[in-house]
Amino acid sequence: MTRREFILLVGGAAAWPFAVQAQQASRSHRIGFLRVGPPPKRFIEGFRNGLREQKLIEGQNVVIAWGLAESVAQLPDALAELVRLKVDVLVASGTSSVLLTRAGAIPVVFVAAVDPVASLARPGGMITGITAVAEELNGKRLQLLQQLIPNFSNAALLVRAGSPATAEHTKQAERAAQALGVRLRVVAARDYGELENAVSAAQNAQALIVADDTVFTTQRIRIAELALKNRLPTMYGHRDMVQAGGLMTYGPDYGDLYRRAAEQVQKILQGTKPSDLPVEQPTKFELVINLKTAKALGLSLPPMLLAQAQEVIE
Repeated sequence: MTRREFILLVGGAAAWPFAVQAQQASRSHRIGFLRVGPPPKRFIEGFRNGLREQKLIEGQNVVIAWGLAESVAQLPDALAELVRLKVDVLVASGTSSVLLTRAGAIPVVFVAAVDPVASLARPGGMITGITAVAEELNGKRLQLLQQLIPNFSNAALLVRAGSPATAEHTKQAERAAQALGVRLRVVAARDYGELENAVSAAQNAQALIVADDTVFTTQRIRIAELALKNRLPTMYGHRDMVQAGGLMTYGPDYGDLYRRAAEQVQKILQGTKPSDLPVEQPTKFELVINLKTAKALGLSLPPMLLAQAQEVIE
C-alpha cells in the first residue's frame, strides 16, 4: 500500500490528492468518514451539530477520521486506511462510498442519493442511513423550471458515466419529464476532462439538470462556469452547487440529513444493530436561487418563484 499522509483535522480541511485525517483523543469512539472529495461545509456542520446534540464531542469522547479520496478509483484505498484505523462505525457519504462499504464487517451509516438496500424499513446486514431520494423531487424541479422559463418544453440531464447511481437518476428524471410533457436528453461526463463536451452537448436545451453526484459536487464551480458559458439555466440537488454559481436548486436539506446521520451513529455506538435502524428519508426540502446568475443569464425571476425560495443569493 502506498504511503498515506495523516494530518491533524482543523476545521474540516482536506489534504490532496489523498488524505485520511484523524484527531487524537483518549478513550474515544472513532468514526470514519468516507467520501470522494472534501465534504461541503454544510455537510460537515450538520454532522458535527448532530454529534454535539448526541453529546459526542470531538477531542473529548469522539475522533473523526476523514477518508477523502480524490477520485472514485481511490475510494478502496481510503476505506482500507479507515479499516486499519479500526473505526467503530463508518459514515459513507455518496453512493459510490456506500456501495463499497455495505458488504463489510464495520457498521455503516450512509447518506446517499440512491437507496443501497432492498428495504428501507429492514435494511439488513451492517448498514443503515439516510436516503436523499424522494419520489417527488424530479417532478418538482421540472415544475420550478416551468415557472422560470416561458414555454419550457425540453431539458438536458447531466449524469456521470460509470456511476452506479446513473441508471436510477435517469429513470426517475425521464418518468417525471414524461408526466409533464417535457423532452429530456441525457448527457454524460465520466470525469473533469469530459465536463466541457457534456455541457456543450446540452446547449440547445432550455435548462440543464445536474444529477446529484459527489464528483459533480467537487467540480461545482467548473460546471457553473460551463453552464453560464453555454447560456444554460441550471437546476441542482443541493445548495452548495448554487452557492458556487449555479442558478437554482431544489432538494433535501443536506445539513439536516447529516445531522440525522449523527443520531444513527450514536445509536450504533450505544449498541443498536444497524439492521434494527430503518433507513430514513428526507423531511426538509429547500429552494435556493442565485440572483446574480439569473441576471447574467438575462432571466427575469417571477415574484411567485422568489417567494417560494428559502434563500435568494444576491
